[in-house]
Amino acid sequence: MDNFTYKNPTEILFGNGMIPELKGRIPASLKVLFLYGGGSIKKNGVYDQVRDALKGRKVIEFSGVESNPSYETCLKAVKIVRKEKVGFILAVGGGSVIDAAKFIAAAVLFKGKDPWVILEEGGSNVKMALPIGTILTLPATGSESNGNAVISRGSTHEKLSFYSSEVYPVFSVLDPKTTYSLPAKYVRNGVVDAFVHVMEQYMTYPAKVPLQDRLAESLLQTLIEIAPAAMKRPVQYEARATFMWSATLALNYLISCGAPQDWSAHMIGHELTAFYGLDHAETLAIVLPGVWRHQFKAKQKKLEQYAGRVWGLRTAEEAIVKTEEFFHSLKMPTRLGHYKISAEEAAAKIGARFRERKVFLGEHGTIGAVAIAEILRSRA
Repeated sequence: MDNFTYKNPTEILFGNGMIPELKGRIPASLKVLFLYGGGSIKKNGVYDQVRDALKGRKVIEFSGVESNPSYETCLKAVKIVRKEKVGFILAVGGGSVIDAAKFIAAAVLFKGKDPWVILEEGGSNVKMALPIGTILTLPATGSESNGNAVISRGSTHEKLSFYSSEVYPVFSVLDPKTTYSLPAKYVRNGVVDAFVHVMEQYMTYPAKVPLQDRLAESLLQTLIEIAPAAMKRPVQYEARATFMWSATLALNYLISCGAPQDWSAHMIGHELTAFYGLDHAETLAIVLPGVWRHQFKAKQKKLEQYAGRVWGLRTAEEAIVKTEEFFHSLKMPTRLGHYKISAEEAAAKIGARFRERKVFLGEHGTIGAVAIAEILRSRA
């Protein structure tokens, strides 16, 4: 086990009816930016609950955050925050809205001319940020309890991420009932997203981190077990509660303390979203099996461990097949062809992008542009 420092400053308010608890957690003197997406919260009652909790405060609403939050939309919010002297950002929605809130919070106080540099430098230049709180309505990304954010820029077809300890939410409200109106596709995406988050921190090589391995495996088993119930109608509270908490634990970095991490499926997947507009989880389901097969020798021992402990199987190949079958059971495609995307074209475009950036991915830093192109061609 490697040395590590772990700190998570986010207060979690979990359970039915917890939205009113935000009242005492936002200083009364601060003007609040109420940030949300396309308006679904006005149909499921969440909007009214939030407005009730914010009664008596100065509140400015900003809606229209996209499912892959755009740099251009975030900059519009930054202008409003600066003009109105907003002191606190409340993000209500899924990971996209929360990611947007993090970038806005950092960009408002950024001293450089172009806040895109925050993303180009991975957040290393973020020295301060406005405080944010979140009300989670779509479990998936874990953004409610970490310092990560991913932002897209339409003009350049880029999707970049950053991390900063400055943008951890002060608090996050996790009420499973806010998920009741989600379409099945969104629940499916959330399960796959959380599942692959765990995998990126687990599926590397045996590294003498037995506790972290067992924590990761328990999350994987839980997601597999509750996925069918989480997608069922009528909605089951306990299934949604377990799903919501699993997604948070999948990426608050507890399971990766002192352990090697991969993240190559995510980095390649971001480019598929940037070029072709696929949902994040859709890209992960396509790329992950391809990474495993391409890196089969390097990952074989860990794949065999996963096969035995999670699926009760024996071989690495069986584990890969079973994982794809699990995705298919959720009606999640695992091939580029399903979306009518040319694997050759994707390989050429995305391979060239990584070649330009001179970036190598994976736990060993060995997955370069050529390997990335090979992985994508294999997912035709």
